[in-house]
Amino acid sequence: MKLRIEPEVIEDVIDESLSHVSRIKDNRKIKVNISDDFLMADMDARLIVQVLINLINNAIKYTEDGSTISINAYQIKNNVYIEVCDNGSGIKDIDKNKIFEKFYTVNHSVVDSKKSMGLGLSLCKSIVEAHGGAISVKDNHPTGAIFTFNLPATKITINKNMVNC
Repeated sequence: MKLRIEPEVIEDVIDESLSHVSRIKDNRKIKVNISDDFLMADMDARLIVQVLINLINNAIKYTEDGSTISINAYQIKNNVYIEVCDNGSGIKDIDKNKIFEKFYTVNHSVVDSKKSMGLGLSLCKSIVEAHGGAISVKDNHPTGAIFTFNLPATKITINKNMVNC
């Protein structure tokens, strides 16, 4: 996978993703929480937008109308973390270990009258790992799931030798 890595503002990438997600998002409350007004990560933005679209669409698919989906972004040391949290029925522990494998679907279920091919989360994993990051899922208490992935934070260098005019 050939990447075009550039520093990107996380808020812009999340906004772009939300502009492309499923139309049913209007039946969900989507909250965006970003820890820093100028949070940046090094990424191929078009691919990370695709990861977010997939995670957000999955959250929409597996939650009821009126549900809240939260997208959180924060930095810890040299990594930016992005979470997509829902309050759906969650993912069984046995499925958490396999959910990122190609062609794996939870219960082989049909959602929104469409059968999943089990490629979306596998593709997300490939994209995130190509960026040097990792993706995982854990329980959102009391119900739901939290998908988290990380990317290298943009290192901003300030040139102290600049002459002021």
